[in-house]
Amino acid sequence: MNVIIVGGGAAGCLAAGAAGRQGHTVTVVERNPRPARKVMITGKGRCNVTNNCTIDRFIANVPENGRFLYSALTAFTPQDMMALLEEQGVPLKTERGDRVFPVSDKAVDVVDGIVKYAKGGGARFIEGRVTELCIEDGVCNGVRLEDGTVLAADRVVVATGGCSYPGTGSTGDGYALARQAGHTVIDPRPSLVALESPDPFCPDMQGLSLKNCGLTVKDNEKNKVIYTDLGEMLFTHFGVSGPMVLSASAHMRQMAAGRYTLWIDWKPGLTPEQLDARILRDFAERNNSDLANALGKLLPRALIPVMLRLVQIAPNKKCNAVTREERQRLAAGIKAMPVRIDGFRPLAEAIVTAGGVSVKEINAKTMESKLVSGLYFAGEVLDVDAYTGGFNLQIAFSTGMAAGNQE
Repeated sequence: MNVIIVGGGAAGCLAAGAAGRQGHTVTVVERNPRPARKVMITGKGRCNVTNNCTIDRFIANVPENGRFLYSALTAFTPQDMMALLEEQGVPLKTERGDRVFPVSDKAVDVVDGIVKYAKGGGARFIEGRVTELCIEDGVCNGVRLEDGTVLAADRVVVATGGCSYPGTGSTGDGYALARQAGHTVIDPRPSLVALESPDPFCPDMQGLSLKNCGLTVKDNEKNKVIYTDLGEMLFTHFGVSGPMVLSASAHMRQMAAGRYTLWIDWKPGLTPEQLDARILRDFAERNNSDLANALGKLLPRALIPVMLRLVQIAPNKKCNAVTREERQRLAAGIKAMPVRIDGFRPLAEAIVTAGGVSVKEINAKTMESKLVSGLYFAGEVLDVDAYTGGFNLQIAFSTGMAAGNQE
């Protein structure tokens, strides 16, 4: 049986390896000279390959259509993926939050491992771009390439990724192919992406990186806290970014200007009472100093004028003249500084694309289209996305395995 895999990324390589081991003749059509380009840049080049957790905890980290993944994840678990990579010569380690990385901390080793798995099943890779599915009487029997070449197939697996990081080849081709086959495509939108803010202090603090701060996200429309975290973030010319912000963005499902506010706790290790005592101590040491100069031990230099402006205290006010009410305002601002959010950064900058082919039209066990026989979808092209922590790559691996592992 001839199987064509459209896209040689995480899902495509697993589908190719699985199909080859079923005895099929497998061809992977990849736009780039080298496969799995996007895997190379995941985890800041370290590649967080999966999350070493239970299926139930995994699905709890998938806010969109998580239950659809139950069969695929049960058939090919995170632990199965870890074993597969180890078998391909890629030793792994589990870090905080059950995040799994290669021992080498090099994403290229994971890429080499999954390509080795695909080729080990006999798959051949060809460079090209699929622009059309060949469909007759409700059956997909091949693909047409951009140069006009037609490749016949008994099965076609579309594993083209989403449309984030288009430089890696994820340009949304799969959505066009899905629509051609009559599938519903949920509008793609960014997930795991930096956030834009209208607040002028963000560019004022551009480049300020926080290693250990608290973050709370509030949905103003519902008057509800939707996310809290402790970790790293970064101020930029457009707003905020960094690991914690990317994670928060995945929870902001109905983005609209003004709907969400971030609240930053600059001193999460101190209670309000402890912070007040610390401020009093610093003021006592610099009793006759300007307030702006007395806060250098407590706050980053770039933050001080911003914070004093937000809490409406003159920066040249002497420490010994600060009132109790002003001191309380300062402490409250340090424990909960608001950052308004206007929207996401562009989809091209997102780590993951939310939206995609509607899973209502896909067989959850096999990933086969319910509309066109012989047509399968796997990976980010589907309307499934997860939080950070290795979950999104595992979705690609498990759905790719399900699509390829058919007799």
